[in-house]
Amino acid sequence: MDENKLKADALVVGGGIAGMQSALDLADQGYQVILVEKEPSIGGKMIMLSKVFPTLDCASCITTPKMSAVANNKNIRILSYSEIQSIQKNGSGFIANVLKKPRFVVEETCTGCRLCEYACPVDIPNPFDLNIGAIRAVRVPFSTAVPQIAVLDMDNCILCGKCARACPVDSIDFLQTEKEVEIEVDTLIIATGFETTPIDAKKEYGNGKLHNVIDGLIMERLLAPTGPYARVIRPGDGKEPESIAYVQCAGSRDETLGVPYCSRICCMYAIKQAMLIAGSLPMADITIYYMDIRTFGKGYEQFYQNAQAMGIEFVKGKVAKISEDENQNPVVRVELIDENSQIIERTHDMIVLSVGMIPKYNPSQVYGVNVDEFGFVKSPTPNLSSTKTNQPGIFATGASTGPMDIVDSINSASAAASSAASYLESVRNGK
Repeated sequence: MDENKLKADALVVGGGIAGMQSALDLADQGYQVILVEKEPSIGGKMIMLSKVFPTLDCASCITTPKMSAVANNKNIRILSYSEIQSIQKNGSGFIANVLKKPRFVVEETCTGCRLCEYACPVDIPNPFDLNIGAIRAVRVPFSTAVPQIAVLDMDNCILCGKCARACPVDSIDFLQTEKEVEIEVDTLIIATGFETTPIDAKKEYGNGKLHNVIDGLIMERLLAPTGPYARVIRPGDGKEPESIAYVQCAGSRDETLGVPYCSRICCMYAIKQAMLIAGSLPMADITIYYMDIRTFGKGYEQFYQNAQAMGIEFVKGKVAKISEDENQNPVVRVELIDENSQIIERTHDMIVLSVGMIPKYNPSQVYGVNVDEFGFVKSPTPNLSSTKTNQPGIFATGASTGPMDIVDSINSASAAASSAASYLESVRNGK
């Protein structure tokens, strides 16, 4: 089989929880699926999380079996470390041109033994830990990565050859180059996910330069069992914080950032993290500064009430400014909403900005689909099927269509798979 020209029933773009669910649903119906993922491993943002709300189940314990199911499904082929370059209409189907980036590791022979990683003398910031931890220049991306294949960061490689000498199957290939792969499919699902709003977006909050002000995703890595430190510390000096504050709507509901909408998940993940911190640091004072608490899902309001019962302080107010004292302690200036707009200042050891969700990228140029003013894929029939796009045969799911939590992403993914399967059958019956 020509590895540069592939054919399948469906192409799923994005290997996060929505993309994996769509691929599995289609594969379980007997369709051949190709899953294209930009990163070296599938798993998306969910595999980075500590626990999920409102059940506080282990996020990795949910995601890892899903990743394994995708990898071991005979009807799914994973193209990791690959990016869609263009999509062309081909009759009732599509031809996708994919750029497969070089790992500088031969995928067919690599066993994931990590001996290359142990031999490598170069430490670099770990992308999986959002650069707060360290990892070797050649490494398996993380312990539960799928596929379990190493990737070499050639930008930081010193070409010492230690990884090549340590590899028992001669999988290191310093001369590897990128490849173009052509994929012919009948339908396509966009599941490209989201990014968080930048921590340095607001100058009032320190422009990302304050030592002990982080965002919610970094706190997830600090709380996660697979995190860089196995405990919560202040990034500025490594001390254990005794006072932690959350600032809500730090990247949403803000016209100045171009994100006037509510990102829906911020209240819930802040409450979840606060509860987890209360468990790991029982003596710490935890405060959540908010304008509105939005608990929209099943069991979410009870989750919020449980957090209040645990002693987590909720302060209704708008944080106007965050500064720093001489000991690198963040200082918040807050306008209390329910107390005649009284303005107070409080000092904390650490502050977490509850940043919002924005599209990972704008898919309109590559896929020809309509997007709304914020860059999310826009459905022509939002009240009937939010997975449809203006392009017949192309469907969208998960956070590529708008802010949503994990439960809604999975439901959306199954809906997209169902719509894609119906389209496949209609095309085949038409033939």
